[in-house]
Amino acid sequence: MHFRNVLSLVKGFAGCALLAVSSLGTAPALADEGRQPLALISMLSPATSLPSAGVENTLVVHEVRAAPAIARAVDLTTQPDDLWIRLRNGFAMTNLNDDLVLYYQQWYQNRPDALRRMVERSRPYLHYIVEELEAHGMPTEIALLPMVESAFNPMAYSRAHASGLWQFIPATGKRFNLEQTWWQDQRRDIVASTDAALEYLQTIYEMHGDWHLALASYNWGEGSVKRAIEKNIARGLPTDYGSLTMPTETRHYVPKLQALKNIFNNAALMAELGLPEIINRPYFATVEAPRPMDVKTAARLANMPVDEFVALNPSHNRPIIRAETPVVIPAGNLATFQDNLEKHDEPLTKWQAYTLKSGEKVEQIATRFGITLAELKQANGLSGKIRLRTGSTVLVPAGKGAESVESIGAEPQIVEPEPPARKVASTATGKSSAKHAGKAASSAKGSTKTRVATKAPRNESSKSAKKSSDGNTKAVATATKSKVAKAGNGRRS
Repeated sequence: MHFRNVLSLVKGFAGCALLAVSSLGTAPALADEGRQPLALISMLSPATSLPSAGVENTLVVHEVRAAPAIARAVDLTTQPDDLWIRLRNGFAMTNLNDDLVLYYQQWYQNRPDALRRMVERSRPYLHYIVEELEAHGMPTEIALLPMVESAFNPMAYSRAHASGLWQFIPATGKRFNLEQTWWQDQRRDIVASTDAALEYLQTIYEMHGDWHLALASYNWGEGSVKRAIEKNIARGLPTDYGSLTMPTETRHYVPKLQALKNIFNNAALMAELGLPEIINRPYFATVEAPRPMDVKTAARLANMPVDEFVALNPSHNRPIIRAETPVVIPAGNLATFQDNLEKHDEPLTKWQAYTLKSGEKVEQIATRFGITLAELKQANGLSGKIRLRTGSTVLVPAGKGAESVESIGAEPQIVEPEPPARKVASTATGKSSAKHAGKAASSAKGSTKTRVATKAPRNESSKSAKKSSDGNTKAVATATKSKVAKAGNGRRS
């Protein structure tokens, strides 16, 4: 039995050997026919799958290649050092692609100096705007909108009386609680106007559900855009931005923003144009003024030039910052400002209030407090030949007879006489009526010399009109009335 088992084992090994020898002959034939040898045969004869080698080089070297690198996603949890990268990461508006975009992109690229100036002007404000946009979940392209509106000039003022970085007109500014008084115009306030602009843009975006239409509404008015949409709906036309009929300014408005987006979205192009980097960190902080403070004094306490201080605090119409008003200070100067303020023993303002007495003129007040008439007018926002109503309060240098600045509750009341009344007479019956009308008009004209700040009673005016009538002829002589006008709150002089 044992002999038989050994014999069968020998036969099995012999069969395997014959099978291996036969595979050496069949493998080339299979290769010629374009077929691969069976997997079992390959396993039994591994030498056939290796390249031929000499006797002295029996080892074959195989190159082991490194695995390809896995592409990393943008990590939005860590902010980059470059603010432009952060800005690009938040771009979310649908791109506009038309001839106007190409035109304005080329227009901006041909003016690299102007672009560089805008970037430098944006440096104090851009980080705050981007941060607020992210907090509101809004596209960061909107941070470039002040380039279109004001070229990032906080003192920009348009013919339509729009003011500030975001160019609010007076009515829209009041709608979003931007204070516009004799003391300050918050349309120029960096923080307040930015918050109002983002609130307004979010409101009109929710109205239209489209950022291009929201931007058109910001420029043209949401009511105008709504009516343009309704007209297209009535005509069965599309209602997207490109399909609406709108003024030329609004038609060019979004392409300008898109052109700027294209430029700032291209790091290589920015480098070619020489546009400077902006560090991704807060530029300024705010602190409330504990008591009235001169603008020049605040700049000195913050250890910074007055013009740089005004660039961060452009909303003040007067040379004084009222108490409990937020003051914007560069973040690096905040500690210096607070330390100097605590150590400052002298008065924080050199201006005081003065109330006009009966018959007192502006020229007399300027002489009394030792400043020129031009300086007094500039401090109080006055211009031209004016007369102030008795009891008006104005800013004057501190001195005898002056009061606390807090006593100025409202702007001075300026009395400006209207132009002399013109002779208006009908000549239906002859020259006598014109003569009577001329007398009445000269009488009214003379009254302006002695009664500048008062109005003629209505009953006296009606009596003059009755006296000047002759039969069917009526002479109208309007008594000149004094005009009470307010000091300008818009553009600073």
